[in-house]
Amino acid sequence: MATFTEISQGVKISVLPAYHERFSKPELNYYIFSYTVEITNMNDFPVQLLSRKWLIFDSLNDQRIVQGEGVIGKQPMLLPTESYTYTSSCDLVSEVGQMKGSYFFKNIDTDEIIEVKIPEFKLEVNYKLN
Repeated sequence: MATFTEISQGVKISVLPAYHERFSKPELNYYIFSYTVEITNMNDFPVQLLSRKWLIFDSLNDQRIVQGEGVIGKQPMLLPTESYTYTSSCDLVSEVGQMKGSYFFKNIDTDEIIEVKIPEFKLEVNYKLN
């Protein structure tokens, strides 16, 4: 699958999704996807990731909203030019979906809260790509 990238508020977000056939159960309409996110602070000030909000679209299910503090239990602080990478997962009831969302960061110098867009990316089982 392709990498999806967007820069907003001086923070670069790159997402690489993957389908996991080994953990999926298509006969039960259960499909597991992972996504690896790389966050790079391109600003000249430090930022801290406080929270996230994901919109998850499943072609056979209602839209889900997932929000909460940090990512995978962490609220990383990034100095200028620093990056942070993590991997998480999502389950769908269909073979095709997509995700997008926002991270909310604090500018450490000013305490200003900034919203950083997470690029929209597709979740597709491998055989649907042809």
